[in-house]
Amino acid sequence: MDQDSAHMVAASKVPMLKPGVMTEMPITTVEEKAQRRLEMKARSTLMMRIPNEHQLKFNSIKDAKKLLEAVEKRFGGNADTRKTQRNLLKQQYENFTAPSLEMLDQTFDRL
Repeated sequence: MDQDSAHMVAASKVPMLKPGVMTEMPITTVEEKAQRRLEMKARSTLMMRIPNEHQLKFNSIKDAKKLLEAVEKRFGGNADTRKTQRNLLKQQYENFTAPSLEMLDQTFDRL
């Protein structure tokens, strides 16, 4: 490779800027950067806890507060649903018995 072709390869990797066109970069403060970092961390933490089969449904939501609201709406249920679930768990607990022949590990596994 001679010197001219090496110069052409190097020049082709430099992005071309249009003369006379200025792009404005927003001024960001330290507080804005910290807030963005916290927002991203909150959103990623929420996304980690969503089951894999539901990831695509929530991936388009970029705001952590809106994501939390959507998750609560989807998985939280209303007060009547939670009360019914709690009553069912109480009934299952009250009706649970361990036969005397069963080992503790077997009882735990069955529970």
